[in-house]
Amino acid sequence: MRLKLGASASLFRAATNEQQAMIGFLKNRMARGAKRSQSLALGSLESELMEILWSHGETSVRDVVPKLSRPLAYTTVMTTLDRLFKKGLLDRHKSDRAFVYSPSFSRQQWERTRAGNLVAGFLSGPHRSRELLLSCLLDAVGEHDAKLLDTLEKRIRSRRKELSRRGQP
Repeated sequence: MRLKLGASASLFRAATNEQQAMIGFLKNRMARGAKRSQSLALGSLESELMEILWSHGETSVRDVVPKLSRPLAYTTVMTTLDRLFKKGLLDRHKSDRAFVYSPSFSRQQWERTRAGNLVAGFLSGPHRSRELLLSCLLDAVGEHDAKLLDTLEKRIRSRRKELSRRGQP
């Protein structure tokens, strides 16, 4: 099965409301001068805090601290949550004297954005990089799930039909 780059790239660019929110997030991050790779990179504590917030929803610093895998100072957690807020990953509002944080995006939206960023990086690189990405993707999918490989092939055909209706190559 040979894939053309245009069809494969299009497969990853399906626009949904969820993706539009993430596109807005990325544009805001890049407009503030952050490099794309840095804007999506999270440290281990940031990742752990995001997991806690995705699991528990709206939460204060005081409620997060005991849920951590290791003991940390209240101020460390507070500073890290503030950084995640400034990165645009968390929303917050004041409740009494403390901030209450909630995720700006679902875990699925975040994972989709990170995966899209990885794919976009490969696709924007040299031709060899693109071929490597597609080859690795097909190998990995084929090794783990032959039915998924069939699904991918059907989606590519469908996407090609859609693009030809629009008059795109």
